[in-house]
Amino acid sequence: MRHGKKGRKFGREKNVRKGLMRSLMRSLILKDRIKTTEAKAKEIRPKVERLVTRAKKNDVASIREILKTLPDTDAAKKLQKVLGPKYLDRKGGYTRIVKIGTRSSDQAPMVYIEFV
Repeated sequence: MRHGKKGRKFGREKNVRKGLMRSLMRSLILKDRIKTTEAKAKEIRPKVERLVTRAKKNDVASIREILKTLPDTDAAKKLQKVLGPKYLDRKGGYTRIVKIGTRSSDQAPMVYIEFV
């Protein structure tokens, strides 16, 4: 039973799933908007918002925490220099999920996830 278990598995092993999430988060941060399935967007949304909240502090500890979660210096720099200062006055809700229909091959619900 899944009592108290959080998160989706996406039919992948732990390390592959972790790499998928990191890749999606990196793409969203660098491109500001990505097209993905609804389940994947819902899964990365709280993680990305946590990173943006961490980037708003702009100190050494927060940079190290960001790099621990997302070991990509380009994405970390963009979080620190662009997205953190952009959302200083906002208390949360940095991303939006917009439904765009279904994928033609398997009818999976597709969405855009983007920064507000």
